[in-house]
Amino acid sequence: MRSLFILIALSLFFSCGEKASYQNNIKSDVAFLADDSLEGRQTGTKGADDAANYISQRFEELQLQPKGTSGYFQDFSFQPKTDPHKEVEFTTNTDGSITGKNVIGFLDNGAENTVVIGAHYDHLGFGGEGSLYREEDKAIHNGADDNASGVAVMFDLAGKLVHKTKEAKKKDNNNYLFIAFSGEEMGLLGSNYFSKNPTIEKDSLNYMINMDMVGRMKADSTLAVYGLGTSPIFKQTLKSNNNHFKLVENESGVGPSDHTSFYLIDLPVLHFFTGQHEDYHKPGDDTEKLNYEGMNLISDYIFNIIMDLDDNGKLPFRTTKNESEEVPRFKVGLGVVPDYLFDGKGMRIDGTREDTPAFKAGLQKGDVVIKLGDSTVTDMMSYMRALSVFENGDEAAISVKRKDSLIETVVKF
Repeated sequence: MRSLFILIALSLFFSCGEKASYQNNIKSDVAFLADDSLEGRQTGTKGADDAANYISQRFEELQLQPKGTSGYFQDFSFQPKTDPHKEVEFTTNTDGSITGKNVIGFLDNGAENTVVIGAHYDHLGFGGEGSLYREEDKAIHNGADDNASGVAVMFDLAGKLVHKTKEAKKKDNNNYLFIAFSGEEMGLLGSNYFSKNPTIEKDSLNYMINMDMVGRMKADSTLAVYGLGTSPIFKQTLKSNNNHFKLVENESGVGPSDHTSFYLIDLPVLHFFTGQHEDYHKPGDDTEKLNYEGMNLISDYIFNIIMDLDDNGKLPFRTTKNESEEVPRFKVGLGVVPDYLFDGKGMRIDGTREDTPAFKAGLQKGDVVIKLGDSTVTDMMSYMRALSVFENGDEAAISVKRKDSLIETVVKF
């Protein structure tokens, strides 16, 4: 009888251990990565190295195998660009170069194909070239949304996938490669390097999921998903698993984040994004402003999508129109943060900055630009076309909707 009791107690212990193997640590992961002590995680700094070490420790806790070139790390060195139009040069020469670290963990299910799940962990340090902060004194850009949020959701997905394998005692039909990319803010450098130097067999890669700025879901639950056109199965899969979100869909596989590097090697990609905001690339992008409930919903949604795609084998790839090639060039700007998730007619302003044409013309957050000069504005592309005809010193009539009112004023560039 005593032996039976011990056997039952041990079975309960191990079953409880299995159930407890998944823990939601999204909030604590963001808190560490966006702490002042990491000084904004700029690539090549001690803060970025501390972040990389934390990520590797989390991968180990999650029981992921190391899949870098040295443990969990894939180091790469590059020369900083002096010409913004020139492609970055990766180098083995350390003189004057910067070293970044991709951090890579692997869930091996013994499958033929591998899904890549990624998020960049670097940010802007104390500001620099990419910052939109206009004050004279330096300030830490913690990047809680950009992109501690994406890394935290990536950890959460890893925990769910590891736990599912243990709980179900059945391995998925895909392996999973989790990559925290370095150098994204400097030009998608880490994902570019990995795509050219993969640490697993390139032909085994199935599709890629990217999360960049998923921490500020708004009250209307809008979620942008890019890359829907890169595989014919994506649209229906996203639709059938959506119970919470107002989806803004974009077919293109090309955009300003790491999924682009994988699209360019002919992999289907999905990129998740909750939109820009007034704190984008500013010191105000801090942890207390994140929507953690929204992040949990996004993690659950992506997990369900992955599960739905699991028995579809290797996904077919489709090329998409590169919308960035159609963007008109312009010499002036209003000085606003556009709401990229707005799907009504016009261009909605998500924020304005002081001492800009928009601010001086009295434009406000929430205003929807419907006319600029002689051009009607129906969406972001028509807004950019309208803006492209103006030069410094020009004046233009502008019409905006503000709630139920029509505001007509003049903006000077």
